Amino acid sequence: MSPASRRPSPRQRPPQGGARPGGPAQRRRADGLGGDQVEGRHAILELLVAQTRPAVRVFMAADLDPAPELDRIEQLCRERRVPLDMVSRARLSREAATESHQGVVAKARALKSLDLEDLVTASPKGVPAFLLVVDGITDPHNLGSLLRSAECAGVTGIVVPKHRAARITPTVTKVAAGAIEHLRFSQVAGVPTAIDQLKRMGVLVVGLAGESRTSLYETDLGSAPIALVIGSEDSGLAQLTRKRCNAVCSIPMRGSSESLNASVAGAIAIFETARQRRR
Repeated sequence: MSPASRRPSPRQRPPQGGARPGGPAQRRRADGLGGDQVEGRHAILELLVAQTRPAVRVFMAADLDPAPELDRIEQLCRERRVPLDMVSRARLSREAATESHQGVVAKARALKSLDLEDLVTASPKGVPAFLLVVDGITDPHNLGSLLRSAECAGVTGIVVPKHRAARITPTVTKVAAGAIEHLRFSQVAGVPTAIDQLKRMGVLVVGLAGESRTSLYETDLGSAPIALVIGSEDSGLAQLTRKRCNAVCSIPMRGSSESLNASVAGAIAIFETARQRRR
C-alpha cells in the first residue's frame, strides 16, 4: 500500500460501541512485566522484524506523511498477517499511552518472565551470563535507556523486581527503540533474594554506588558470569541489596557534579563490563 492510500476502509474503521482495545481499563492492569503495547516507528519495526513474540494488531494514523519506515511496517504487517488499522489521529490518540508514538501503536503479546535459573544457565550462544539487575528504577525513560544500552552491549538477561519499579510501559518500549525484543527478562519478588540465588549459581554480583572507594575500572568484571546491579534514581542501592552484593564499585568522577543519571551510570558500567569480557 502506498503512502497516499493510507485511508481507513470500512473494514478497518474502529467499532462504534464497546470498550477500546488497550483503553483505560486495560492500562490500569499492572500484572506481569508489561510490554503488551509498543509505540514508536523503530520499536514497532523491531517487533515485526524480530518475531520473538506475536504482534496482535497495529494502528496507524491515516494522514501521515510518506516515510520508508511506515511503508516497511505496512509490508511486514501484510507478510506476518498482522491486522493493520488505518485510523484517525483522534482514534490513535485514544489508543496511545504516550505523546511520542510517531503515528503508530501496536498491540503485542506481553513479555514473558523466565525463571532466574533459566536466565543464568541458558545464555545465548553459550556465553557466560551477563545480567543487569535494576533495583528500584522508577523512571520509565531511565529504564528504557538502560535496556537499550544493555542490548547494544550484549547483556544476556534483565532482572526486575515486581514492586516499586517501572514496568515495561509504552514509554519504556519507545525509549528502548526495539531493544526489548532481543532481551530476556526475569521478574522477581525481591532483589536481595534474587542476588542470593545468583551467587549460589556462581554469578559475581557487582553493585554500583557513587560513594564506594572501589573503582569500577579497577575491578575484574570479565572473568566470570556477572550481574550488575543499578540502584534507584533517588537513593541508589538499597541497604539490603548492597549487603548482598559481592562487590560495590563506583565510577570515578573528576567534575563538580556529585553523581550521574542512573541510566548514564548504568550504561558506563555495562559497556565497561562488555569491554573486559572481550579481552
